[in-house]
Amino acid sequence: SDLQKQEERGELLQPLVFVLLVLCSILLYFKVSLMDPGFVKPEEEVKEGEDKGHCVVIPQIPGDIKLRRCGYCLVKQPMRAKHCQLCQHCVRRYDHHCPWLENCVGERNHPLFIVYLSVQLVVLLWGGHVAWSGLYFEQSREWLQHNIFLLVSFLLILIFTIVVLLLLVSHLYLISCNTTTWEFMSHHRISYLRHSELENPFDQGIILNLWRFFC
Repeated sequence: SDLQKQEERGELLQPLVFVLLVLCSILLYFKVSLMDPGFVKPEEEVKEGEDKGHCVVIPQIPGDIKLRRCGYCLVKQPMRAKHCQLCQHCVRRYDHHCPWLENCVGERNHPLFIVYLSVQLVVLLWGGHVAWSGLYFEQSREWLQHNIFLLVSFLLILIFTIVVLLLLVSHLYLISCNTTTWEFMSHHRISYLRHSELENPFDQGIILNLWRFFC
């Protein structure tokens, strides 16, 4: 049959891979949006002995900076944590609250968030290529009526591709500097950054920053 011939020629492999990528993207979306991003629980409060450990690991941060207690959920915040008023929790290594995920991006789900963006970008680029290859341009009303769906699909895919690409590149840049979106945007308001001798006391070089983030 025609289906068997297409399978023998390998023509069914590309659609199968594309469908698997789409399914992977959907599963990653639900995984990142439903998982705990690193909520700080009251029973996990940092002890006094562990407070001093921060100065050993990162000596550039002044030792007189005390870990403060959150005014909303009343837990003692670890360094780099922030309270999210939408999630009603303090989040470890808080990056940002993503409205598309309806969840925070923090210490636990940030690496998966990057993987999700990467898979989503591949799906969008592939979908854009398929939509573009199906277009043939003619200056006529009949052409527009027959190709309006493909044309609109391509424009929407192009817009989403640009957004996802910019988001992925910006996050990879911040990760390579070992900083978060919140720290980058609110540097002047964060005590452990404002009083530090270095602009970014957490930066340990691009390779080590990427290694510690993903591994």
